[in-house]
Amino acid sequence: MSKKAFIFPGQGSQYAGMGKNLVDNFKVAAETFQEADDALGFKLSALCFNGPEEELKLTANTQPAILATSIAALRVVRSETALAADYLAGHSLGEFSALVASGSFPFSDALRTVRARGTFMQEAVPVGVGAMAAILSVEADALVEICADAAQGEVGAPANFNSPGQIVIAGHATAVNRAIEIAKGKGFRKAMLLPVSAPFHSALMTPAGLRLRDVLATVNLAELAVPVVTNVEALPNADAARVKELLVTQVSAPVRWDESVRKMVSLGVTSFIEIGPGKVLSGLVKRIDKEVATTNIEDTAGLQALQNC
Repeated sequence: MSKKAFIFPGQGSQYAGMGKNLVDNFKVAAETFQEADDALGFKLSALCFNGPEEELKLTANTQPAILATSIAALRVVRSETALAADYLAGHSLGEFSALVASGSFPFSDALRTVRARGTFMQEAVPVGVGAMAAILSVEADALVEICADAAQGEVGAPANFNSPGQIVIAGHATAVNRAIEIAKGKGFRKAMLLPVSAPFHSALMTPAGLRLRDVLATVNLAELAVPVVTNVEALPNADAARVKELLVTQVSAPVRWDESVRKMVSLGVTSFIEIGPGKVLSGLVKRIDKEVATTNIEDTAGLQALQNC
């Protein structure tokens, strides 16, 4: 029997207007955003629906905004369809959405945690000191070597293994820029800086992880009803006792998305349903394995497609 995975997007998928269509059509979505507003003590819903983009792009806002939109969409899926997931996974921030979906992480606690996580990640490195870059069409081994050559005592290493030929590096801006030049010198012309405010998933984020650990210590997690394939290990985890340490490590460790998708396919997943804003993960999944089915749910049109899944 074919298996399904629900996957949840991370930072970069946000846009002003996300979630509004669901709220206009489903009571459970409106209730979800009200719960988010109450948990955070400000109108996160208004930021999601109306922007402005500049405020929505601030990491401390982006993370709870994407989480709230993803869980609103998930609750609509669960109220309107009989679909259930055999595995859950999320890209970076999306792992928190997956943990809420698993029944382990309470939604209101997850919102407060990711708002703090966004703040900690932003504050870990002064603006301009760190950078991220996408290096396309290069094998992972070759890129690790390029980063090692470029480091020169600084931090510079792969941060997101997204799909074949799409790897993101992060670290000190000077090291990342050197890596771009070395990559271009080796013929990898498609190398460009990304418009992000911090070097996420690099060793420079270690202080953010330590601060996150203190916040996670105050949260009570339940057992996972569905395994979550973690970014850190690219393996399913169903042990609630391991969740917090994996989330701490995740902040400064590479996102192993390519491996995570391949792992789910090896476990029998033939259908990936992206729940939340945008279609970034659906695109990556298709690049990783062209045979699997993908769909995304962020509005009523997506729900219609989903009901035919």
